[in-house]
This record gives sequence, C-alpha cells and structure tokens, in this order.
Amino acid sequence: MERDSFNSRLGFILVSAGCAIGIGNVWKFPYVTGVNGGGIFVIFYLLFLILMGVPVMTMELAVGRASRKSAVGGYKALEPKGSKWHIHGWFCMAGCYLLMMYYTTVSGWMLGYFVKFLTGRFEGIAGTEGAADQVAGIFGGMLGNTGEMMLWMGLTVVLGFLVVSTGVQTGLERITKGMMLCLLGLIVVLAVHSLTLKGAGEGVAFYLLPSMARAREVGIWQVIIAAMNQSFFTLSLGVGAMEIFGSYMADDRTLFGESIQIGILDTFVALMSGLIIFPACFSYGIQPDAGPSLIFITLPNVFINMPGGRIWGTLFFLFMTFASFSTVTAVFENLLASCMDNFGWTRQKAVLINLFFVFIASIPCVLGYNLWSGLHLIRGGDVLDSEDFIVSNLLLPLGSLIFLLFCTFKFGWGFDSFLEEANKGRGLKMKKWMKPFFQFVVPVLILVILVEGLK
Repeated sequence: MERDSFNSRLGFILVSAGCAIGIGNVWKFPYVTGVNGGGIFVIFYLLFLILMGVPVMTMELAVGRASRKSAVGGYKALEPKGSKWHIHGWFCMAGCYLLMMYYTTVSGWMLGYFVKFLTGRFEGIAGTEGAADQVAGIFGGMLGNTGEMMLWMGLTVVLGFLVVSTGVQTGLERITKGMMLCLLGLIVVLAVHSLTLKGAGEGVAFYLLPSMARAREVGIWQVIIAAMNQSFFTLSLGVGAMEIFGSYMADDRTLFGESIQIGILDTFVALMSGLIIFPACFSYGIQPDAGPSLIFITLPNVFINMPGGRIWGTLFFLFMTFASFSTVTAVFENLLASCMDNFGWTRQKAVLINLFFVFIASIPCVLGYNLWSGLHLIRGGDVLDSEDFIVSNLLLPLGSLIFLLFCTFKFGWGFDSFLEEANKGRGLKMKKWMKPFFQFVVPVLILVILVEGLK
C-alpha cells in the first residue's frame, strides 16, 4: 500500500503545529508566564525551546521520515538487528490512546461552551446578584450532567474520526489547514480587541515586562524549571505524535528548520493567548488564574461584563475548539496509521474500531466528574488528573529520552544516520559539533523534568 503524504509544506507545518498547539497554550502558558516574572520567564522558555524542545522534535520527525512508518515500524526499520527499541513504539501507541481518553472530554467542553455562548446561555447574568456564582454554576452543572458530557465528548470523537477517515490530504490536511488559518485569524482579532480595553496596559505589563521581584518571589530555580517544563510539554513530544507526520514528509526541507517553524507557531499562539487573557482580566478587575477555572469561570465572567460579550465569548470558544480539535485529529491520525502499519487494517476498518474503542475508553473521564466523582486515584486526583499525570509526567519525558538516546548513540540508530536524515533538503542544518550536547546535556535536562514532575 502506497504511503500517504502531505500535499504541501504549509499543510505539514499547520498539521504538526495543530498537534502541538492545544489547551495548555491557553490555560497554562499565560498564567505561568505572569507569575514567573513575565519577560524573564519568556527568555528562559525560548532558550529551552531551542536547546531541548526543537532538537527532540527533529529526532521524532527523523525517525518517521527515514522509516516511512509509525513508531513501532519506525524503530524496527532503523534499530540494530536484535535490539528491542521498537518496544517503546507500543508505549507511544498506548500513550496516544491514554491522551485521547481525557483530551476528548476537555475538547468537548470547548465545543459545549462555544454552543452556550452562541445560543445566549450567559445572557442576562451580568449585573444580577451572585453573577459570578451563576457563571461557576453553569460549568459545575455541565460537569455534573452525565448526558451532556457524553454528548460533547461523543461529538468530538465522531467528528475527529470523520475528518481523518478520508486520508491525510483530503481529510486531515485540508480540514486542519482551514481550522489553523481560522485559529490564527481569531487569535489576532481577540488579542487586538483585548488590547483596546480600558486598563489593558496594566495586564500587558504584568504579563510580559521582566520582573525580577516576581521571579525572586517564586525563586529563580523554579522559574527555570517552569520554563523547561513549558518548552518541553508544549510540543507534545515523546509519544510519537510528531513522528507520524515525519513519515508523511517530503525530503526537500531540513527537519531542524521545519521544527523551528512549528515551534514559532506554537509559541506565537501561546504568547497571543496571554494578550487576550491578561488585558481583559485586568480591565475588569478579575484575577487571572490557570487551568479549567480560567477558561470556564474567569473568562466567562469577563465576557458577560463586556460590551458585545456574547460575540467575543463565542469567538473565543470557537478559537479554543479549533485549538483542541486540531490536537484530537492529529493524534487520531497517529492511531489510525499505527493500526494500519502494525495490523494491516484498511483505513476504514481502523476508523470504525478506533472510534468505538476511544469512545468507550473516554467514558471513565466523563463519569469522573459526576457518577464517579468520589473516585480518587493517583495522588488523590480524579480520573482526568490521573490519566494526565501518567501521560505528562511519565510517558512524555521518558519517551523523549528514548527517542533522544536512539538518535544519538551507536547502540541505537546513531547520530551520523540521524544527522544525514535531518539535514536532507534546503533549510537550517544541524552540525556535528552538537553531538556531545545532545548526548550528555539534553538527557540531563529531560531527567530534571522527569524528577521534578514526580515530586
């Protein structure tokens, strides 16, 4: 069977960036930036993105492009005879399934809130007694409603597999290009609007101006660790989510240059998200925070008090729907490719089996907020937090370390073979002198992230 491929370079970059750009860019990056010294954090973040994130992404893409296979087959094609690197490929596949077991639920929340703002669910709340509690109650009511949660999650799963069912070019690439271009347009419009609000300058200053006082308050070491974490996790590395797109790439561009392009897009969305959130929150005297409460409680409280808030809320959650759904479709494509490569299934068979499996496997996360709300697992967290802990704190850093060792040492694929693949085509090339840095410095950085995540 002939390997699918991207129709254009733009398609590859937007699909790969769509995989990296997700909910964390919006509900984590701006807040972490603000509390960790603003511009000081951003400088460290960009430094570690170049030193660690982009090189590991280049290695994932290289394994994919050199082998023209998904993770398991990629390792098998490139590993020394008799070695067992390909076992990690199965962990990559499992990690993508586990990620989708909770990400489909959260993506469903975005879709649900887009519909709520579009249909006027938040109309008439502003100015009434207990308005903030009413906004919080809408989110709590959604979480507690099993049927509604199942509906949004189910729609996300069905629509996601519908997109990838027709192939890479006609499905994934065509739809994701449209979504990503709309996303980039929306984020600019939303940011410009926030910057025009009264008192917006104070929010921008808190967000981006370097503040040694705030950095010292947190601790410089903690600022550095936070920057390392964000630069690493923002690119969705370690579970082969990027590797599959390497297998669809042409040889006309260097992988390091393309990885930098993806990193720039991902960082642009993260930085612009802060320019939406902080000016709006400061303008209305609402304290910005992080996580689900920022997206579903804090920002709706801002929108309901804003002239034209229904429109701006609808546009914001359309942006969030695109940001999360682009990750869903990218990982779904990874799952389909893995099944087709490893089991010889047709795309249609892989779609049907995976649609059923992912829907069933996502139900525990939905129930964790209502019928199973008393269930506490890893570190006392609910189902979603426990699943996320396994993916983010274990599979991503460990997986990235394995890709790194595989590409840089002779007992794996080897640095010379990796470098030859990475430097094919036009664009920014990696140099041989980088080898010791990749072999001995980057692994230490990843181990620091792993240890800090397990504390």
